[in-house]
Amino acid sequence: MKKLLVALSLLSLFIGCKKVEKKQQQTQVVEEKSSKKDVPFVWEGANVYFLLTDRFNNGNPENDVNFDRTEETAVLRGFEGGDIQGITQKIEEGYFTDLGINAIWFTPVVEQIHGATDEGTGKTYGYHGYWAKDWTSVDPNFGTRKDLEKLVKTAHDKGIRILLDVVLNHTGPVTEKDPVWPDDWVRTGPKCEFTTYENTTACTLVENLPDILTESDEAVELPDALLAKWKDEGRLSKELDELQLFFERTGYPRAPRYYIIKWLTDYINDLGVDGFRVDTVKHVNENAWADLHKEAEYAFETWKKKHQDRILDDNPFYMVGEVYNYGISSGRDFDFGDKKVDFFDHGFKSLINFELKSDADKSYETIFKKYSKLLHTKLKDKSVLNYLTSHDDGSPYDKDRTKPYRTANVLLLTPGASQVYYGDETSRSLIIEGTEGDATLRSFMNWEDLDSVPKVQKIHKHWQKLGQFRKNHPAVGAGKHKRLAKSPYVFSRTYDKGEYRDKVVVGLDLPKGKKSLWVKGFFGDGTKLYDTYSETEVTVANGKVLLDNDYDIALLELME
Repeated sequence: MKKLLVALSLLSLFIGCKKVEKKQQQTQVVEEKSSKKDVPFVWEGANVYFLLTDRFNNGNPENDVNFDRTEETAVLRGFEGGDIQGITQKIEEGYFTDLGINAIWFTPVVEQIHGATDEGTGKTYGYHGYWAKDWTSVDPNFGTRKDLEKLVKTAHDKGIRILLDVVLNHTGPVTEKDPVWPDDWVRTGPKCEFTTYENTTACTLVENLPDILTESDEAVELPDALLAKWKDEGRLSKELDELQLFFERTGYPRAPRYYIIKWLTDYINDLGVDGFRVDTVKHVNENAWADLHKEAEYAFETWKKKHQDRILDDNPFYMVGEVYNYGISSGRDFDFGDKKVDFFDHGFKSLINFELKSDADKSYETIFKKYSKLLHTKLKDKSVLNYLTSHDDGSPYDKDRTKPYRTANVLLLTPGASQVYYGDETSRSLIIEGTEGDATLRSFMNWEDLDSVPKVQKIHKHWQKLGQFRKNHPAVGAGKHKRLAKSPYVFSRTYDKGEYRDKVVVGLDLPKGKKSLWVKGFFGDGTKLYDTYSETEVTVANGKVLLDNDYDIALLELME
């Protein structure tokens, strides 16, 4: 019996060892991937996902109608049900993680005007978030402040940063339900002409879009309509007390821009959001942006002191600006015609780059070399946010969605930060019958296609692979570019900061089947590499690596 027990024990130990050995092998693979978590987050190479809050995912159908917003609107110009809870659901499901996204920007969620208006494109509600009525409230169509707090925390738990979209330039339009703000707060004319600094900043973007007097330092009283609203909601004294403390601390005059700056930075102070995407930047005097950035940084540091266990890293507060038609080739200056302004010197780490869509059909090397050079010379220590499609660009790249793979390659491999517009990764249609103007760019996210159409699933997988490679390697967006071989096309990226060093090699337009990638001078012979696209281990020999697969792309990283 003893012998039998000993034999069983040995057998059990042997089997146990085998199981442990197998488990250890699995763990090694997991560790290889989990080591990516140690990769520093770098805003200059971020992979940002931009979505319309109302058009992405409906997490709570019970909040779809508020303030009696029931009038019939033009096509895609009313609320469609997307909300903050819907975004959070997709974060929890790992949708963004699988796509390699490490920052999410969604359209503004502050309370919008209650009525509808027609700007010449049909009756429209403020579904897009850019028509503020009350900066201190979250619009119930989008959710609650608690929903927003949960979204930020859920994103942070996944290592994803949150960019709030903010508007300082204007209120929402005037409607029967939404009175105009007092004339010491806003101007209602003239309409902008966009030919000089003055007629771009001291004017209204369009008819019936009151323009905040952001250049004014004159103290103003709060609008009666806003005071009455706060009183009805039972928070008048709280809001007034907070404003009193803000103006006492800062010493700012009670001018319009400072009220709004206080209201916007409250979302940082309360929730710990990581950055602002700032709307209509060139329509506001640049000193106002410096003021916003100063208070945003103060709020971010204050939040960090209160929540030391929830700090993601030591990155400062981030601001990226929408200076409409700014292009990377302009360097640091934007030309108004009669005046040039360096917005990077007024709080902005980055500006949205409107130039990539016109570069996108040039050779890969032409694009990559140009962007790498500009980002490491004229724009050193700053960055741009590249995009190919967006919510208000009526001339997007590949509007017919015939080049989804090219789109992904250009967007996700070009130096700079990348902005994936929701549905880029699923070829969501940008041509919707019956729409007027930019509504055609804003259809609801095509989840059904992703669930059921093999072609869309294949495209989506490509975006996932490139996105994850980009997220795992700051060198892709923030590193220096160098061509290693012309045909087949192979290039390297290198990123160095402090003790951290990241090196990758990418091959594009490769032949299908057997292929040789030249890496001599970058990776030495004997170096073990991993092609994350085909999930293949390779070893450098004679200055090159050999692959044999049906893919025309290779994404090579050092084996961990």
